[in-house]
Amino acid sequence: MKRMFKTKWTYSAIIVASLLMTSCSLFDLELQKDYDYEHKTLDPNIGISARKFLENRSYETVENPTDTVFKWMRKGLEYAGIPLEEFEKADRTFIFLHNEAIKTWDTKTKKVTAGLFFDFPIVTGVDGTGKPITRPATKWEEYNKDDVRNYFLYLMLQGNYNFDKLTIENIKAKTMLPANTVASKSSLLGYMNEGKGFDQEGLMVLRLVNNSDLAPIQINNKTTNRSGGYIVTNGVVHVFGSKGNTTVYPFSGAL
Repeated sequence: MKRMFKTKWTYSAIIVASLLMTSCSLFDLELQKDYDYEHKTLDPNIGISARKFLENRSYETVENPTDTVFKWMRKGLEYAGIPLEEFEKADRTFIFLHNEAIKTWDTKTKKVTAGLFFDFPIVTGVDGTGKPITRPATKWEEYNKDDVRNYFLYLMLQGNYNFDKLTIENIKAKTMLPANTVASKSSLLGYMNEGKGFDQEGLMVLRLVNNSDLAPIQINNKTTNRSGGYIVTNGVVHVFGSKGNTTVYPFSGAL
């Protein structure tokens, strides 16, 4: 009985295989052949400058009334007095800030709960031990203007630091921030990095989190990108500001 059972299933397998081959022939389909897998990604070239990319996705326009993900970044640039022509200069890597990288607003509590405004709160005084008393910022104008300007200069890198230029090892990149820049004590940033706030060499370190094709870029051993690799006509853009991983700190090392 066992032998007959096995024989029966052998015949059945032959019949199924024959039907599959026949069906391919009936529908003019060829049997699958071996081929070399070729990994492909979407074209990252967006064909516009970093400035245009920022403008297209910041303020409401007739053509694009809802895509304003860089609105708070642009407001900060305007407050700091940084002309948008800076985003037309060649051979640069630009770190763009999604709105959530600056201000995550809780509609229920009506408070800022994450982002730069939360992580670099405004200092309103000091307690008896010299510890700063703080509250989250709600607008750029509450910050020292020079601090905001220097922060955005730090987000402009000299040279191309796209995915193909990075590895899992930290690479130092020179930013547009001048060396020896110190943040004011008007926000908690001025109490960080040994009271300097900004990286004293004007450097940023970048690396890939892992070796996979979809590995995110990490800045200063802390913050990973939301999206990136946008090849603009004058360089490359990476966007930061994912929920739970929002703020880009302007100094490297342990935080």
